[in-house]
Amino acid sequence: VQLQASGGGSVQAGGSPRLSCTASGGFISSYVMGWFRQAPGKEREFVSAINVVGDRIYYDDTVNGRFTISRANAENTVYLQMNSLKPEDTAVYYCGADATGQPYESGSYIYWGQGTQVTVSS
Repeated sequence: VQLQASGGGSVQAGGSPRLSCTASGGFISSYVMGWFRQAPGKEREFVSAINVVGDRIYYDDTVNGRFTISRANAENTVYLQMNSLKPEDTAVYYCGADATGQPYESGSYIYWGQGTQVTVSS
């Protein structure tokens, strides 16, 4: 499965971009899907995840209430709606497919997208 993330860019604080992650060569309907991010000099950290049918959703406390994850299995795509962005949200955002049912752990993910840069200016 190949994952392609898109939708990043440079935005001002308070902005609301939407990231997309589209799969090819396989179907996301088999996987819990998640978003992680990595800021310069920091480790990759969990942002959000969603189970196969979309009725179990997980958020890191730093984004809960501002970000919304969703999925469209028929479109083979996962989304991350980002609202009320802050400069500290600046990072490369990665989507991934979780194979072992531990959505908070990056090591649980077996497929990763290439990442999309989100830069938030104050």
